[in-house]
Amino acid sequence: MTSVSSADAHPYLRAATAGVRHHGRLLSEAAPGPADRVQLDVLHAHLTALHQLLNHLADATRPPHPAAGRHLATAHARLWQATAAVHDAFHLLPPAPNSSADSECRPEHLPEGPPVLTICQRHLSAGHAVRRKTTPTDLNTPLPRPTTS
Repeated sequence: MTSVSSADAHPYLRAATAGVRHHGRLLSEAAPGPADRVQLDVLHAHLTALHQLLNHLADATRPPHPAAGRHLATAHARLWQATAAVHDAFHLLPPAPNSSADSECRPEHLPEGPPVLTICQRHLSAGHAVRRKTTPTDLNTPLPRPTTS
């Protein structure tokens, strides 16, 4: 087994972070218009991937380090709230002029629905995983900061 330096331990996560920072800089330098559905779909994909990562980290951290695991679980729930808000914002934006007029989230039509509904497929899949570990109260109310003890 080869040793990996701490600087190279997580290259894909570092690249994703750099990509998000770069996109943020581009938006702040230009005079951007409002967000569009494509941008929110990509952001939602990023948030759901982060959500899955936090879920795994919280599960792996909780047994040996309960306080740190609680903080990660809190971050996990907060990130889900952000992910749900991005999904809701996506559906409040008007569809692009050349896209399908049917842009409502209809689980009974998935996965055969229009391509624009990939965000709904992703959201439903992630939501199912969230509901196995989190109560609706945890997801819909402000979360207190966990104690360090």
